[in-house]
Amino acid sequence: MQARFVSDLGEKAKVPIISFSATSPSLTSVRNSYFLRATQNDSAQVNAISAIVQAFGWREAVPVYIDNEYGEGIIRYLIDALQEVDARVPYRSVISPLATDDQIAEELYKLMTMQTRVFIVHMYRSLGTRLFTKAKEIGMMSEGYVWIMTHGLSAEFLSSPNHLVTDTIQGVLGIKPYVPRTKELEYFRARWKRRFLQDNPDKIDAELNIYGLLAYDATTALASAVDKAGTTNFVFQKANVSSNPSTDLATLGISLNGPKIIQALSTTSFKGLTGDYLFVDGQLQSPPFRIVNVNGNGERGIGFWTPAEGLVKKLNPRINKSMNSTSKSRVSTVIFPGDTTVVPKGWEIPTNEKKLRIGVPVKYGFSEFVSVIKHPGSNTTNITGFCIDVFDAVVKALPYALPCEFIAFAKPDGKPAGTYNDLVYQVYLKNYDAVVGDITIVFNRSLYIDYTLPFTESGVSMIVPIADRNTKNAWVFMKPLTWDLWVSSFLFFIFIGFVVWVLEHRINEDFRGSPSHQADLGFKESKLMAYSSAEECHHLFSKGSGNGGIAAAFDELPFIKLILSRYCSKYTMIDLKFKTGGLGFVFPKGSPLVPHMSRAILNVTEGDKMEKIEKAWFGEKSGCPESSTSISSNSLSLKSFWGLFLIAGLAASLALIIFLVMFVYRERNVLRSYDSTASIWSRIENFFRIFIQRDSTSSTFRKSELNDRNGISLPTMCAPSPSAYSVHTEYPADQSSESYDSSPNRQASPEVVVDNGQLTNRNQERPAALEIDHENL
Repeated sequence: MQARFVSDLGEKAKVPIISFSATSPSLTSVRNSYFLRATQNDSAQVNAISAIVQAFGWREAVPVYIDNEYGEGIIRYLIDALQEVDARVPYRSVISPLATDDQIAEELYKLMTMQTRVFIVHMYRSLGTRLFTKAKEIGMMSEGYVWIMTHGLSAEFLSSPNHLVTDTIQGVLGIKPYVPRTKELEYFRARWKRRFLQDNPDKIDAELNIYGLLAYDATTALASAVDKAGTTNFVFQKANVSSNPSTDLATLGISLNGPKIIQALSTTSFKGLTGDYLFVDGQLQSPPFRIVNVNGNGERGIGFWTPAEGLVKKLNPRINKSMNSTSKSRVSTVIFPGDTTVVPKGWEIPTNEKKLRIGVPVKYGFSEFVSVIKHPGSNTTNITGFCIDVFDAVVKALPYALPCEFIAFAKPDGKPAGTYNDLVYQVYLKNYDAVVGDITIVFNRSLYIDYTLPFTESGVSMIVPIADRNTKNAWVFMKPLTWDLWVSSFLFFIFIGFVVWVLEHRINEDFRGSPSHQADLGFKESKLMAYSSAEECHHLFSKGSGNGGIAAAFDELPFIKLILSRYCSKYTMIDLKFKTGGLGFVFPKGSPLVPHMSRAILNVTEGDKMEKIEKAWFGEKSGCPESSTSISSNSLSLKSFWGLFLIAGLAASLALIIFLVMFVYRERNVLRSYDSTASIWSRIENFFRIFIQRDSTSSTFRKSELNDRNGISLPTMCAPSPSAYSVHTEYPADQSSESYDSSPNRQASPEVVVDNGQLTNRNQERPAALEIDHENL
C-alpha cells in the first residue's frame, strides 16, 4: 500500500519511483509510467512452484497466505499455474496479519481435518514464524506433510539463518531468485560486513539478503541514469493552488528533470550484484529460481528452475536439453518433514472421516459382478461380487492403508435408488467418496467425475448359437469368406436385386412408389429385447427369434465371457468388437487417489491375483473349447463358388434379356410412332417413360380392377384359360376389325368385363356380341 501511494505521488510530480521490495503483481507500470519495479514480481515464481508440484505428482495444494494486498496479489496467478499442471486448489487458507496464536492454531487444525497435505505459504516473516511454530506444536511438521515457501519467506528466513526459526521449518522447500556468485559480489559482501560491524559492533548478523543487494543495484541504476541525463540542478515547477490548500500534497510541484531521468532509467543496462540489470516495461526480467531444502541450520540447494528448461539440477543447457523438465529426477534428493526421503503422496484420509464411503449399485441379474443382499432379521447388508473382490485386491496393493465402507445405493425397502448415472452423480454431490461396481467408463460421466484405469477388458461384441456340425455343408455360405468372395457376393446381390426390380416394377405394387417405400432398411425396435442374467439370455436363445426369443446378443466383453463360461458348448463369440472404456472405479474430479488406484489396478491385473478372482466368480474355462475350434478355420475363396455365380449370373441375365425383348416387341407400335427426328437421348427417355408406367394388362392389376368394379371375387383356380374362349367383338361401323389396333397398349381399346355372367364392352353402350364355344369349356 505504501508503494502504491508513493508511486501515485511520483506520477503526479513526474518523479521516477524505484522500488526494490514491492513484489505485488497489482503494482504494474502499465498504470503508472513513473514507477519502476527493481525486484521480482511475485507472479514470476508461480511457475517454479507449480513445476515442483507436478514433478512430485501432487494433485492438490492449499495456499496459506496473509490477508492483505501482498498476500492476495499472488493467489490468482498461483491458482492458474497449478491448474495448468492438473493440480487443484480445494481450499484457500487466509490468515489475518493481526491473528493471535490461538486463531492461527484454529486455522491449522482445520487444515488437518482436510485431505490435502501440500501447503504453499506466502506471508511476512513475522507471521510466518508464528505459523510454522504452531504447525510444529500440533504435529503438522511431521512425515506426510509438504510445505513450500515463496521467495519472500525464503529470503527472510534463510539469508541470515536463526536456529530458533530453522528448527521449526526442517524439511520445508523454498524458492529463491538465483544470484550468481561472482568476485564482485564476494568483494562487496566483505566490504559491507566490515563497514556494518564498525557501525554496529554489538550486532552479530551482518549478512545482506536479496533485498539489500537489489537496493544496491537500484541505487547504482539511479546514479547512472542521472549521470546519463546530465542533470545538475533538480528544478520543480510550482503548482497552481488556492491560497488555502486542503493538504500539503496539493502544493506538490512538477519535476522538470523527471522525464529525462525516467527515459535514462528505461535504457540503463549493466552487470549488477544480482545479475544482468535491465528494465523491460518498467520491470526487471525474471531470473532463474533456486530450489532449496531446509536441513540442519541452513539451506541445501536441490536444483533450479528456468523459464526455458523447467526444473534442472544444474544450470547447464547442454545437459538439460534431453531431459524431462517435469520429472522429480531433475532435482536432488529432498529430505521432507519427519526427516524422511520418501516422497509424501500429498494427501491423507481426513482425521474427521476414518473411512471412505463407497457407493455400490443395487441391481437385478448378473449378481456375479455385484450382489447386495439385505438381511432383515439382523439389519445387515452383505455386499459381494467380482467387482468388490477386485477393489479389495487393489486397495491391498496400495503402499498405504485405505479404510473403506461399502454403502448400498438403495431405498429403505431395498430396491435401487436410481440408475447408474444417478449413482455416479452422488460422487459429484460428495455424498460418496467413490463408487465401486460394474460401472462402464463413458465420456459424459467423465465430465464431472474421474475414472481409474479399467480393470476389465474393454469392448462390446456379439454372441450367437453354435451351429450343428452336421449341417455345416447346408450353411456353407455363412462361413468366413475371402475378401474377393465378399465383394463378388455383394455385387451379385445388387445385380440380382436390380433384375428382380426390373421384372416386377411394372406389375408389383411393392416395387412402385417412392424409393423409401421400395427399400426392407433397419429393423423394428420391438425386435430388441433386454436380459438381466446369463440364464435369461440362454432362455431367449432357446426360444429362437421366431418364437419371441433372440438370434444374437450384444453385450460388453465381461458379461459375454460370463455367459460363455456358463454355456460354452452352445454359443460362441463373433470377432466383432466395438471399443468401450471397460469397467472402472469412480472417484471425485481431481481426486489424488485416482493415479494411485490406477497403478494398483495394473499391479493386480498383471499378476495371478486377477485370474484367481475370475475363476472364483466365473468358473474354470478349461472345459470350454476355443471359439475358433467350433468353426472351420479355412476361408472360402471365389474359386469355390464361381460356378454358382456363373449360373446365377446367366439366369438373371437371360431373364433380363427375355423381358427386354418381350417389352420392346409389345410396345413396338408406340415406340415406332415416336418422332422420327428426335435424338437418341430423347428416344431413350421415351423408352424409360413407357417402362416405368404400370402394366394395366398384367393379371395382377386386371384382377384387382375386376374386383373393385363389380365387387365380385373370381377365384383364379376356377377361371378358364383365355384360349378356351372364342370371342367376337362387334366394332363401330366406321372401323373395321382389320384396321383396329390389337396392341395390348392401344390407346382406345374396347374394355371387356364380366357383368352378371355376360361379357360387356364398357366403351360401347350396347353389349358386345359374344359367341362362346361351349364344347371347349
